[in-house]
Amino acid sequence: MHTVKELIDTCTIIIWVASALHAAVNFGQYPYAGFLPNRPTISRRFMPEEGTPEYEELKSNPEKAFLKTITAQLQTLLGISLIEILSRHSSDEVYLGQRDTPEWTLDATPLRAFEKFGRKLADIEENIIKRNGDERFKNRVGPVKMPYTLLYPTSEGGLTGKGIPNSVSI
Repeated sequence: MHTVKELIDTCTIIIWVASALHAAVNFGQYPYAGFLPNRPTISRRFMPEEGTPEYEELKSNPEKAFLKTITAQLQTLLGISLIEILSRHSSDEVYLGQRDTPEWTLDATPLRAFEKFGRKLADIEENIIKRNGDERFKNRVGPVKMPYTLLYPTSEGGLTGKGIPNSVSI
């Protein structure tokens, strides 16, 4: 790195990957992957080849063929439990734009910048909520009326599908 701009760009990428990107991928997986047929953890059979009895079964009864292929019950339970655990926020989670100790600094300049950042995050969350309520954005609610929540900056504890923790922790 040779310039302040390069340093800012690099820090921005690191913060994005370690916070919002990780949160969107991690906390958004349970609503989809928590239902095993959407994301089986293993396939117990190869795709059947044309002309085989397995292929005929697939053509005549795809559900039965699929159920013979997907993960066994114990593996399913373990996989879904793991996804659920990894998708949960702890009750004492600290979110982006928050600090768990008010005395992290007494310097007025970073405190003002951090306060401004917190206001910007609150505005982003408000904007997401507003867009979720706008029927023109069908991709936000769709026929199941499930709003977009992945990049809400804050959340409560539990399995919420929203919230950006201040850091990655496992």
